[in-house]
Amino acid sequence: MEEAIGEYILRHIDEEGEYLHALYRDTNIKLLRPRMASGHLQGRLLKMLVRMIRPKNIVEIGTYSGYSALSMAEGLEEGSMIHTFEINDEQEDFTRPWIENSAYADKIQFYIGDALELVPQMNLAFEMAFVDGDKRKYTDYYDMLLPRLPHGGYIIADNTLWDGHVLENSRDRQTTGIQMFNEQVAADNRVEKVILPVRDGLTIIRKK
Repeated sequence: MEEAIGEYILRHIDEEGEYLHALYRDTNIKLLRPRMASGHLQGRLLKMLVRMIRPKNIVEIGTYSGYSALSMAEGLEEGSMIHTFEINDEQEDFTRPWIENSAYADKIQFYIGDALELVPQMNLAFEMAFVDGDKRKYTDYYDMLLPRLPHGGYIIADNTLWDGHVLENSRDRQTTGIQMFNEQVAADNRVEKVILPVRDGLTIIRKK
């Protein structure tokens, strides 16, 4: 039933487009963890959120194959920009051509390096952040991003249900990283928050 519902949803939402479809296929063929890519449903949701929030600048932590960055870029208004950070330098040879050969290359700045180090140095102004990096560092990302976010700005965090492992007593550092992040956000009265059970969990956080 779950698979059938998933297929039904994809038939009744906007198509992902040929370029993103080709990227997703290439991701599955050439990369070790293709499930890390956002995919059709989440990509359309990210685009819709960008349309609704209308940010001038977005910070993305965790570029991976570029699928989420390209999806968000579709929703950007003219003159707006995504600054996307990927810590794994081995990812660059795959991802950079997909970004630079896309119709949205002028809306995406792609950086290789640790966002925790680079973002503070760059003094970026942004109204929206998409967090999909190292799960062990989600609380660090949050602590870095929230003070730099204007009132009414948004943080979107991916993988916050972590295949249901958030319900477990686990010593796995990625699981505990997500659990700590979820507890931190839940207790933070500076923000409004909701977790959507989309794919692996998507938390939408709005700074009051």
